[in-house]
Amino acid sequence: MDVFLDPANRQAYLEGFLTILKLTGASALLALLLGVLLAACRVSPVPVLRALGAGWVHLFRNTPLTLIILFCFFGLYSAVGVEFSEDIHVNNYWLAVTGLSAYTAAFVCEAIRSGINTVPVGQAEAARALGLSFSQNLRLIILPQALRSVVAPLGSILIALTKNATIAGVIGVAEASSAMKALIESNGDQTIAIFAVFALTFVALLVPVGYAFSALANRLVVRR
Repeated sequence: MDVFLDPANRQAYLEGFLTILKLTGASALLALLLGVLLAACRVSPVPVLRALGAGWVHLFRNTPLTLIILFCFFGLYSAVGVEFSEDIHVNNYWLAVTGLSAYTAAFVCEAIRSGINTVPVGQAEAARALGLSFSQNLRLIILPQALRSVVAPLGSILIALTKNATIAGVIGVAEASSAMKALIESNGDQTIAIFAVFALTFVALLVPVGYAFSALANRLVVRR
């Protein structure tokens, strides 16, 4: 563990995990918003919107995340010219967030759609009989119940997103796996110790998240 007694190494370790948390937070928020919109498209009475939602889900669920992140860098940034900041590090961070959000939104969409399917059809029919539009029905009646029933799956998606955030390193984002690689390269005699510290840090971060979402799911479960 001597490697972490060096302030520079300890700083790299802390900054790596701080970047992971930032990537996860920003991507989770965007993925949740986009996932809700996609789920609405998937259950929409408009065929074009249903096709759009289905296409997004099939495309991103069946494309490796590494390819998506690389496309954001080489496609959106290098080829198309999409630029979030003149600072290359900030720009790469937001390109990674874009890729992670687009990928994760497909899984969020399917989780929410499964929750929508648990809502009794009679409730939607009653809402339509009262004169509510599709958007009002979805917003006021269906989504509140659907979201409560998929808290646990959304927690699993958040945990997966946190681990997937390490892939951002392929486009130069200085996250935890990049820090671990750099520390191992400069301290090859302590490879196992370095790996153990990084792995246990992920465990310490994510196990409580899993328990918290399980407890929240039990608290918010819809009793039928």
